Amino acid sequence: MSQFTVAILQLASAGTDQQANLTKGEFYCRHAAAKGADLALFPEMWNIGYSFFDPAQPGAREAWAEQAVTLDSPFVSHFQDLARELNIAIGLTLLEKTDPGPRNTLALIDRTGKIVLTYAKVHTCDFGPESACVRGEDFFVCTLDTAAGPVRIGAMICYDREAPESARILMLKGAEILIVPNACEMEQLRLGQLQARAYENMLGIALANYASPQENGHSIAYDGIAYEGNGSRDMILVQAGQVEGIYLAHFDLDALRAYRQGEIWGNAYRRPGRYNQLLDPAVQPPFQRKDARR
Repeated sequence: MSQFTVAILQLASAGTDQQANLTKGEFYCRHAAAKGADLALFPEMWNIGYSFFDPAQPGAREAWAEQAVTLDSPFVSHFQDLARELNIAIGLTLLEKTDPGPRNTLALIDRTGKIVLTYAKVHTCDFGPESACVRGEDFFVCTLDTAAGPVRIGAMICYDREAPESARILMLKGAEILIVPNACEMEQLRLGQLQARAYENMLGIALANYASPQENGHSIAYDGIAYEGNGSRDMILVQAGQVEGIYLAHFDLDALRAYRQGEIWGNAYRRPGRYNQLLDPAVQPPFQRKDARR
């Protein structure tokens, strides 16, 4: 079996204490590597624990933005050095400092310490403080070198998974496994929604959420193989409760690739010529929102 193992790091953060988050993150990455993981995945915006500002407080937004770090900052380079030392890939999340403003970013570091994918959240939560983040402009897929061989990895962040187009375009760009940093309650409907993304695109998916009490945990991984023999499967590789921990998702790449070669979902029988309205930017009632950015 060609096995690719993702260590889902379901953690509670130290909030805006970035040094504490760095230290804790290193501790869990070391344990993930000791457990044989190929990739360690953090929850969303780990460097500041998905912390935001009180818009009623003067200067709070500016002070929050000052906590953003660049991709060549000591915070990021520390995890690059750690990935190289441990021979493990790390899905590091951060409030990234950019011009014209901060972004909610995932930096995928390979086992040589190189950043091979940088993804900024496209579907920012513009109905809340996250509207202060600059949105990403595209979805990306990279080839990650692992002990199991090359794996095609794509990324979504939290609210991205609620738009079916996110996973769809990553599938069309060749992703086999999606990694999903998260920072919200994962309840029955959202879990079912994510399961549907794995099913309809024949993708493996690993989601890392914050532990309780910051969020409700329930990090999860689906292997993307919905049918086996004459029966259906729930595709769940691992599902966490609410507590902190490392949750290992073992993806059988040979089985996933064989399934994708022969089944009918994904891109097999789509009719893209009939989907032109999906590109229409107009928003019709009752879905118009004053705070929505276009």
